[in-house]
Amino acid sequence: MDGSGTEGATAEAGSVLGAGRRDAEGVPRTFGVEEELLLVDPGTGEAVPVAGALWDLYVRPMDSASGPVLTAEFQQEMIEVVTPPHATMAALEADIIRGRAIADRAAQDVGVRVAALATSPLPADPHPVQLRRFMAMTEEYGLTAREQLTCGCHIHVSVESAEEAVGVLDRIRIWLPVLIALSANSPFWHGKETGYASYRSQVWNRWPSAGPLEILGSPDAYHQLVHDMISTGVALDEGMIYFDARLSRHYPTVEVRIADVCLRPENTVLLAGIVRGLVETAAREWRDGIEPVAVPAALLRLAGWKASRWGLRGELLDPLTSRPSSALAVVNTLLNHIRRALEDSGDLDRVEALIDDLLAAGTGAVRQLEVLHRTGELQDVVADAINCTLWAPAE
Repeated sequence: MDGSGTEGATAEAGSVLGAGRRDAEGVPRTFGVEEELLLVDPGTGEAVPVAGALWDLYVRPMDSASGPVLTAEFQQEMIEVVTPPHATMAALEADIIRGRAIADRAAQDVGVRVAALATSPLPADPHPVQLRRFMAMTEEYGLTAREQLTCGCHIHVSVESAEEAVGVLDRIRIWLPVLIALSANSPFWHGKETGYASYRSQVWNRWPSAGPLEILGSPDAYHQLVHDMISTGVALDEGMIYFDARLSRHYPTVEVRIADVCLRPENTVLLAGIVRGLVETAAREWRDGIEPVAVPAALLRLAGWKASRWGLRGELLDPLTSRPSSALAVVNTLLNHIRRALEDSGDLDRVEALIDDLLAAGTGAVRQLEVLHRTGELQDVVADAINCTLWAPAE
């Protein structure tokens, strides 16, 4: 459920995500990924509530530093894969591919498969895991909770202090809507075309605590805001603070959580490389005393909506001007913004190549729609997604 219900479960595995930090200037920040995957019937394409049966068979490694692990999610039609932290895109990519394969093998043990789809193409009636917290959320939030079957991609990047972390949040906020466009992978809802490239973003923003932050300036201001939100009683606890990017509660990272889960593993790798570049660039600006660009959260919501609607196949809002611009121009603006950080981490060539591939092939949303328009069957969309989820690039 996009991290809404599994703070405790994720923390156990996620402590690995924050295990690595920059120890010296010039050493790349570590980064790790949490990917939420649908559990689907390979014949019908429907999402299936088998997470409980899967967990009866699957035993998580005690030493999560050894590789990716699986964690539970809010709905029984989902599972999450958590990587350990890595210093290079290549190492992270290997564990993303490995983690998806581990999840699929576990799924096959209970007669289903995993699919990296941010929403189910076919109609779904989700079944929450029967834990007290989840039942309380279902009671409190009604249809918002009962219908919430969306899969996101959360990227953790190490930071060196709370002050640096908030400085990063203040400076990456204007760029986050572009990540929706790059990751868009949810054109269907309840068996219908939505007209959106990322309809997951629309569903996710039903939650009252979701969305962009204003500029905060200090850890005290961040924590006061979280305290005040919980004090209203609208957010049940700190685990329900669903900012587009937030401070991790359990480990020294900034968590960027605005993106759809990506259909192909290499697109997740691209997203992670961009996010690490954004965090590093923002940290340098914070250290140099460069003030964040003061775009109101209301305009960032509009930027997120436009990215959700069109993905890379229409205009986006330029992060620096909040005016419409072509998706290609906005992506180039983003790349130029983080170019120095990508060069320093050795990621520039790989990120540029992956962006070129994504722009040529299209996002997961584009592929899903192409399969439907070619075959006329939503179950074929799911079957294709299973193959894309597990696809690995040639050596």
